[in-house]
Amino acid sequence: MSAQIINGKEIAEAVRQEISKEVQQLSEKHFIPGLAVILVGDNQASQTYVRNKEKACKDLGMHSVLIKKPANLTQEELIQSIDELNQDESIHGILVQLPLPGHISEKAIIEAISPEKDVDGFHPINIGRMMTGQDAFLPCTPYGIMVMLEHIGYDVEGKHVVIVGRSNIVGKPAGQLFLNANATVTYCHSKTKDLAYFTKQADVVVAAVGKRDTITSDHIKEGAVVIDVGMNRNDEGKLCGDVAFDEVKNKASYITPVPKGVGPMTITMLMKNTVKSAQKALEQRKSAQKS
Repeated sequence: MSAQIINGKEIAEAVRQEISKEVQQLSEKHFIPGLAVILVGDNQASQTYVRNKEKACKDLGMHSVLIKKPANLTQEELIQSIDELNQDESIHGILVQLPLPGHISEKAIIEAISPEKDVDGFHPINIGRMMTGQDAFLPCTPYGIMVMLEHIGYDVEGKHVVIVGRSNIVGKPAGQLFLNANATVTYCHSKTKDLAYFTKQADVVVAAVGKRDTITSDHIKEGAVVIDVGMNRNDEGKLCGDVAFDEVKNKASYITPVPKGVGPMTITMLMKNTVKSAQKALEQRKSAQKS
């Protein structure tokens, strides 16, 4: 068999069409969703990500603000910039592009962002809400994975999902979202002994370790769904994931490619979270006016 390709680029475009309609509805009420991105330093990869976010905002008719700061910025100065955005009613989402210079605590910066504007879904309050099944801004990459599976009509309820990776950005929250959707979840990581023992039992394997060829055809059972979150380079310098795509695709039922897989979904879900934040802000404004 040969796996069906889950085309993240096409799914992201379909979701963006829905977002565009929501932005239009807000615009008709003279309410434009606004996203502010703070970029510290001159990391090339970060600059590329930020440009893509700016373009996505523009394409959707959203308000976009880019704040560039030098790498020698102090933590206090960065928090002050965040505080100003927390108070800015035209901004509904705040994103500080990671990674940050070593002298700045990512934890402190994430916690400085208002939970109501934390459209990355990294704030402990949003993580806590997600963990307990409450309404929250969901981390964008795991959120995108769930939307992809929903889009292809794959129901995860009762399925065994193995997450390979335990980062706070992808691995941990992805497992929680699957658990919230009534899947049975197993976490594996760099210290797991006999990784294949666990992944061979999985109906769904999510590879998110940042090391190419971590998942080969020997790691999955026939007909498994394979989601590749990795972003690496092969010997020729081309983008590749954590999955040995060419061999795994002949055993899986569905598989995401790299690129054009999970990647396009991440920015799309960021846009969706920002619009959701704007919708909430508008409702709060209406409630305040009534009272």
